[in-house]
Amino acid sequence: MTTSTPPSPRFRISRYRGLAWWGSGLACLLSLVGLALCWLNPTIGAPLRPGLDFTGGTQIQLERQCGERCSTLAGSEISRTLAQLTLPVEQGQTPPSLGSAAVQVLDQNRSLVLRLPDLNPDQARSVVEAIQQQVGPLNPAATSVNTIGPTLGDQLLKGSLISLLVSFAAIAAYITFRYDRLFAALALLCLAHDVLITCGVFAWLGLLIGIEVDSLFAVSLITVAGYSVTDTVVVFDRIREQKTVLRDLSVSEQVDVAVDATLTRSLYTSLTTLLPLVALIFFGGSTLFWFAVALTVGIAVGSWSSIGIAPTLLPLLSRR
Repeated sequence: MTTSTPPSPRFRISRYRGLAWWGSGLACLLSLVGLALCWLNPTIGAPLRPGLDFTGGTQIQLERQCGERCSTLAGSEISRTLAQLTLPVEQGQTPPSLGSAAVQVLDQNRSLVLRLPDLNPDQARSVVEAIQQQVGPLNPAATSVNTIGPTLGDQLLKGSLISLLVSFAAIAAYITFRYDRLFAALALLCLAHDVLITCGVFAWLGLLIGIEVDSLFAVSLITVAGYSVTDTVVVFDRIREQKTVLRDLSVSEQVDVAVDATLTRSLYTSLTTLLPLVALIFFGGSTLFWFAVALTVGIAVGSWSSIGIAPTLLPLLSRR
């Protein structure tokens, strides 16, 4: 009777587990620091800089008509113009203050994005006319005014948080029922790892360049969570399938064999998922740009944790 020789993996992830743990630990620490700094920042007051979807207000996007090259604009000068502007109001009402308006100059001084308190149509028209007098002619076809009331913004925020919690709870319940409790715990740890780093990246973007999160960001987190768990389960399935064949090997060697067997599949799957997202980043326009960035970061981190974090922690925790 002949016995089959266990396969010898070409790539042994267990040799690099220390480097993987340090890299992920540093990324998680930086993410927590970014979230804490956002929370302590008086102008943000939350772990992430909330966008118009969550805070309510009026956002006006303008595009200048200035040929091939536009003159330089200073956001501070536009802010001063808005602070001095007197808006029309109905009798007995108080005009909204524009002193805290946020101004972004984009596309090499060609586009302007104004974040303002809740304005009615007449007030928004007055703002557009005042800006046009300062920056020159505007493209009427590219002018957009979006208004979300504070009540609707609060409902969107609560709905996004509830949808995230429900999706994470459903994933946790399914993995606990379907797999070993240790596998389930590691999969959920990777899920938290991926969501934390994605949120940390946007926390730093909010601090450094004023990037805000909206309802599309919540959708991206749910997508990242699903992808992360799916990728991790692929590796764990291979470990479970080969337990009988590899029972003479240590848990570390079983993990090396399983990761090596699924490495090509995981990399190809991640690459084919990232390609359309990269296309969205470059060609999808401003509306989907940060949504695609969030998905790209989350899926890249999720692929890494499924290969370098969850499998390498399995031998350590299984001994305990």
